This record gives sequence, structure tokens and C-alpha cells, in this order.
Amino acid sequence: MIGSREVITGGDFKRMISGAYSEFLLEYENINSQQGVGTLPGTHILRTMGAAVMPLSDAKDDSIGGLSRMIATAAVFGARGNAGVILAQMFRGISAGLVGKYDATGSEFGKAFQYGILYAQRMIPEKNEIPFITVAKAVAKGAYHAVRDGMPISEILEKAIKAGEQAVEISGKHDAGAHIMFSFLKGCLKGLDGNFVSPAVSLSLGLGIHKNMPDPRNDRVRPYCVRLRVKNSKASIPELERQMRDLSSFSIVERMNGGVDIHLHTDHVGKAIDQAMGWGPLRDVKIINMSETHALPANDALMNVAALAVAKNSEEAQKLQDAGASILVSGSEESSPSLAEIIGAAHSDLASSYVLVSSSRDFRLVFKQAKKLLGNRVELVLAESFEEAVNALKKFSPALNAEENAKVMSDKK
Repeated sequence: MIGSREVITGGDFKRMISGAYSEFLLEYENINSQQGVGTLPGTHILRTMGAAVMPLSDAKDDSIGGLSRMIATAAVFGARGNAGVILAQMFRGISAGLVGKYDATGSEFGKAFQYGILYAQRMIPEKNEIPFITVAKAVAKGAYHAVRDGMPISEILEKAIKAGEQAVEISGKHDAGAHIMFSFLKGCLKGLDGNFVSPAVSLSLGLGIHKNMPDPRNDRVRPYCVRLRVKNSKASIPELERQMRDLSSFSIVERMNGGVDIHLHTDHVGKAIDQAMGWGPLRDVKIINMSETHALPANDALMNVAALAVAKNSEEAQKLQDAGASILVSGSEESSPSLAEIIGAAHSDLASSYVLVSSSRDFRLVFKQAKKLLGNRVELVLAESFEEAVNALKKFSPALNAEENAKVMSDKK
């Protein structure tokens, strides 16, 4: 089918995302060699895409709306580095345009794609007309005209690519951000045609992984926070812990008031609840999608306020702890911590509020996204270097609240 009658299915969308991942597998090292959007942006993009494609390996939902939401959730939560956050927002915009749809017409998908471009643009200040913004604006304009003319999605993508290439040619600027945009579009086009090199779903199952290539299984995210109570005073805590651990990246099982309280982070909410139901009646079930804006619950926190920082090795970890950090997340400029790791640490119930200390420009969008999702119980200190982060942490005081600490710690005097 062509024109406005074309139908894009969930299967088509799967192939497009698989194609995009495959294109990044081919291009991520070339992207790393270019300037723009941080250190090793190609690796950060590939690992973000790895998180995005992992749900495809066992997806049960065939609807394009359901799949796009699943992929967007995983991409946002698994985003690494500034480049990864920008790409994840593109997925979020596409998902917003496809919500509630089983299939989509070419026009509907084209409009959703335009949403994706606009969501990605919002992450970068317009005052800095970097190549990524130049290309994104041109791509959105090219897609708009193609959608208006009722073209099929393959031609919409081709027009978008051509418009972006013309913008780069006119500006004479091509950096990692522009390369990322073109790789994504060309990968989607190849995926739609079934003409891509390395199927993402096969890679997500561990097939054909090159020894130097990031394994997407390491980037699987568990974006749902589940809290519930099982009314069974005789439940085996060790056995419940084992079952919950198999389904989660973080889990706490505690005997409380004649029952068992469970807190876990999972990507299989249904399986976790099914397991818990086998132990007795469930009470107080709460489910939070941690990749979306939500109130961070305070549940018997051990501290009023805690500082979180990023360490690349044990030596840095010791220095950060000595300076005042209570929570450490593993990461470096080359291997940025994911949004999942930052938010997961804040959901540990250690403190009622948190000061998140970033030590690199490469982490900034990840930390800002964490603040956006968690709200006013989280404050940011955006340092320029590890040494600056250490100095900021030395000013941290448990006697101050998160907002007061952030003001004191951000003062470089």
C-alpha cells in the first residue's frame, strides 16, 4: 500500500528499530572518532540502543503503540551520556505520536517521527546551533513536507535524510551528532526494507557479539518499581528473596507486621506479581514506571539527605566516600552511568532526599533527566571535573536539606 493508505505494523516498527541498532553497530566507532555530544558518543548511543532493543526479544505485544512505548521506556531508562539521552527522547516522541494505535498509517507514523525529532531538539539549548540541531530541523522539515504530500514511510525517511544532507552541505558542518541522526534514519530505512546486516534481536540473545562490541544483555533495564505486601506470616524469606532476585536488578524482602513487604525493580511486572501471589493474598500493590515523571516515595529512610556521585574505580570511590558521598554509581566519561543506575540508586530508600553530584559534562543530560523524573526531592550539583566534584562533596552537610546543600556545594568560592 502507498500514500495515505499505507499501514505500518508493529512488525514493521520492530524491523526499523532493529535496523537502526544494526546501523549503529556498523557506525559507532566512526561516531566515536568525531567531535560533538561528549566523549565516545557512539558507544553511549550503541549501549542506549542495546537497552532499547532488549525488550524485543520477548515482546508479547504486537501493536505499534505498545511496542513503541516499551522501546521508549527502555531507551529512556537505559540512556547513557548526553548522546544517549537525546536519542532516547526521540524514541519518547515517536511513542507519544503512536500511543493507543495497533497499526499506523504512513501519515500517522510520519507525524510521530516528527514528534521524535522535536523531543530530541528540546534536550539541546537552541542558542547553540550545533550540527545536530541544524540537521534535526532540516530532517523535521523534510519529513513534514513528505507527510503532507501523502508519501509512504520509506519515502518520508528518504526525504528526511536528503533534507538533512543538504543542510549539512550548506552549513559545511558535520559532527558526531549529525552522524548519529543520519545513522538512525538510514538504519530505520534499511530495517523497514529488511535490508540490514546484524539483526538486533539475534544480538540481544547473544548471537554474533564481537569481542570488543558492547553486549546488549549487559544493558537490559528494569524500569518498573514494584512495592507490595504478602499476607503470610510463615512465608520463607530466603525463598521469596531468591524468586524476586531472579526477576529484578534490585530487591528487598522484609518480614513486617505479620506479613512480608517486597520492593523490587523489574521489567516483568506480571511475573513478579504472579510469583508473589503464590505466597498469599497481596496488599498495598504500587507500580511506578521509573522512566516517567514520578514522586520518589519515602519509606522509612535511614537518612534525611544523602549525596550520590560517580566513580570509575575503587581509588576514586574511596576519595568520594571520604569527601562525603553516601552512594556511589560506577561510571566514567568513556562508560557513562545510565539513567537506570542513577534513579535505581535513589530508589534504594537510603535517604528521604538526595544531592546528585555529576563530575563530567558527559553526565549532565543524564543527571538533568534524573532530576526531571524525580522532582524536588533530588537536587543537582553539576561539577566540571572529578576534582571539582570532590571539593563540592566536602561541603556536604547532613544538617542541611538537599536544596540547601546543592546551593552550598555549587558555590566554587
